[in-house]
Amino acid sequence: MDKLLVATDVYAPPTAVYEFLLEFPRYDQYTEYLDRVARTRGDGGAGSRYTLAFSWWKLSYTAYSEVTQVTPPTRIDWRLTRDIDAEGCWRIEEQPVPADAPADADHACRVFMEVAFDPNSASPDAVSLPFTVSFSWVLERVKGLVEEEATRVVRRAVADLEGRDRTVSLDVEADSDVI
Repeated sequence: MDKLLVATDVYAPPTAVYEFLLEFPRYDQYTEYLDRVARTRGDGGAGSRYTLAFSWWKLSYTAYSEVTQVTPPTRIDWRLTRDIDAEGCWRIEEQPVPADAPADADHACRVFMEVAFDPNSASPDAVSLPFTVSFSWVLERVKGLVEEEATRVVRRAVADLEGRDRTVSLDVEADSDVI
């Protein structure tokens, strides 16, 4: 399995971060590439299912996910249910407030998104490509876009959580040849 770990700091209580992450349908407001998130089953907890409609360039893709386990206020586990073998979690770890935090910050958390996936399990029919376009061509174009868009999404989400816009940094670790 290939792995991806993304982490950032958030100045909010763990319960607020957890509730924010659990409210998955709001994610579409943070990126132009996620057109719609719909909860198709459940209340956000374990067993809840979602569809996520993405589009970029001439491509569109709908991902299907399920929340597999929740451990309030520290963890939300999920898996994709179609097209690729992938699972992951959101992890929230309370931290001491660092000296360089905003003056009014009275809580700090380290938030992690962990993903494990098997790139060889990807369904060749998941994304329909124009006849003259190869999947490897698309993948090369998307690589740079992913980190740039992830930073933008996290900055917007952190601004909503903290009530202010600020520069955020992402720590990214990837154990994969495809990302």
